[in-house]
Amino acid sequence: MRRFVLAALWVLTVPSPPARATATELPDPHSFSRPDQVVVRHLHLDLSVDFDERRLAGEARLRIERLDPAADRLQLDTRDLEIFETLLDGGEVVPFELGPPVAHLGRRLSVPVRAETREVTIRYRTRPEAAALQWLEPAQTAGGRWPFLFTQSQAILARTWVPCQDSPGVRMTYGARIRVPVELLAVMSAANPTARTPDGIYLFDMPQPVPSYLLALAVGDLAFRSLGPRTGVYAEPSRLDRAASELADTERMMTAAEALYGPYRWDRYDLLVLPPAFPFGGMENPRLTFLTPTVLAGDRSLVSLIAHELAHSWSGNLVTNATWNDFWLNEGFTVYFELRIMEAVYGREIAEMLAALSRRELEVYITEVGEKSRDTWLYGDFAGRDPDDGVGPVAYEKGALFLLTLERAIGRDRWDALLRRYFDSFAFRTMTTVGFVEFLRAHLLVSDPRALERVDIDAWIYGPGIPADAVPIRSAAFERVDREIERWRAGTPATELATGGWVTQQWLHFLDRLPRGLEISRLAELDAAFRLSASGNAELFSAWTLAVIGSGYPPILAPLEKFLLEVGRRKFLRPIYVELAKRPETREWARGVYLRARPGYHAVTRETIDAVFPEAR
Repeated sequence: MRRFVLAALWVLTVPSPPARATATELPDPHSFSRPDQVVVRHLHLDLSVDFDERRLAGEARLRIERLDPAADRLQLDTRDLEIFETLLDGGEVVPFELGPPVAHLGRRLSVPVRAETREVTIRYRTRPEAAALQWLEPAQTAGGRWPFLFTQSQAILARTWVPCQDSPGVRMTYGARIRVPVELLAVMSAANPTARTPDGIYLFDMPQPVPSYLLALAVGDLAFRSLGPRTGVYAEPSRLDRAASELADTERMMTAAEALYGPYRWDRYDLLVLPPAFPFGGMENPRLTFLTPTVLAGDRSLVSLIAHELAHSWSGNLVTNATWNDFWLNEGFTVYFELRIMEAVYGREIAEMLAALSRRELEVYITEVGEKSRDTWLYGDFAGRDPDDGVGPVAYEKGALFLLTLERAIGRDRWDALLRRYFDSFAFRTMTTVGFVEFLRAHLLVSDPRALERVDIDAWIYGPGIPADAVPIRSAAFERVDREIERWRAGTPATELATGGWVTQQWLHFLDRLPRGLEISRLAELDAAFRLSASGNAELFSAWTLAVIGSGYPPILAPLEKFLLEVGRRKFLRPIYVELAKRPETREWARGVYLRARPGYHAVTRETIDAVFPEAR
């Protein structure tokens, strides 16, 4: 998942690193389940989608395996589910127990099992407020005629629509039978149809084992377009041509990724362009990446997001973090892999710009939370916190910087061979931070013992801030931008700046480097020259907005109101609302816009922005 959100600002005393004697998985602090006793191996869902009631209703059949002969209960995670009945092996009704509610985690569902029990069936329905489910009215879609549903299970929201062992350390295969209105198409993170059925019933199969956070469902007025032998795109019909054009390089990216780190193991890689309410840039649901429409810039300038979600097919989906404290193993590897894909497809200069933007984002975050903050460790500490709120750029950007530093220390060819071995050795398995360090040390001792002297591994993983041995990031393209910024600051008119041929990343660097608090006349000059307030590129528009809010630039308010009412991507919304809330002149205006926009935002976005405007809850 590509998302950047500043976490709450905890500044903690840095404790000693945890014991690292073995690679055994640590208990998951975000799950009630006990997969060490009884584990779910396969899930089958049989659900009806009710748009009028905003509910899913039906049953989940869980095929289980008892790992502890003394275990007599299956422990599952639920949150806000209405449980009606539990059955053993499809027949015997048995009593179930629901534990007390716990913040963020929901309630433990405990079902008695016997030595001979092979399957547990749970009959249930979701509630209209289920946090993973986003129900959209027709007016919130591009077509404006039919409603839309999508799920967002990461990090621990799968339990709000499926009773499951909601831990990334538990992998299972799954199948489903989903009933929807006949006018709509259903798709999942599984083998998918490409056209509607006459009866509105869809059957799905996912033969590769996945963690619960990769369970995904979407239902809407959707059409499909092939992009290549193994790739395609789903979108609302009015967006399909634009989406297919923007995403045309997906097959090339797959070929580049396989050349780097081995075969793609999920059969197909398709993309689903969702309505604007989707809260993230992308979600790496296997076989079907869920994608924000804000990536459709018209010039393929934002397709690094596709490279990122595709890379998750190896880092995250194939080899998965065992707990959310190990989240950097998913995202740090994926950002690094994204850079390598972009370099292979679009050239080194693009990759260097992306790496420089990444480094800048990390530096800004560390400045805000404090360079000694516990939240700047790669190894996380999210116990007692919602892991979705506790994850910021550290897992993504510091993780990638660590791997870039290892690449430099080891040499690219040797590093690539090591990474390919990593993905091959642990395919369809989970990995802890401890386990990765053991793997790294063991193979470096064999291939390049002195590499261990060149990189302080413990400082990166179990220490704050950016270690001193970090590889320097340089972008010649950004240096050209810096020269134009200096010319403009020295008095050169904006229309005379050498901006011809700049790509989106150069414009983002330009806007980031603009001094804050500029006079309105100077901002108006830039706006007139480059039409920044009218930009249809969401990345550029949000960056321009952040550059001008502090100056009270009046022309931004009308297009910004439209943007805030239409776009639900949290990456853009949080920093904009935070900046607006800082100024008395704009706080009430922003609060009013938020109150109108809030019903159309996803639950994870609402929770984030509610913290900016507590009175809006």
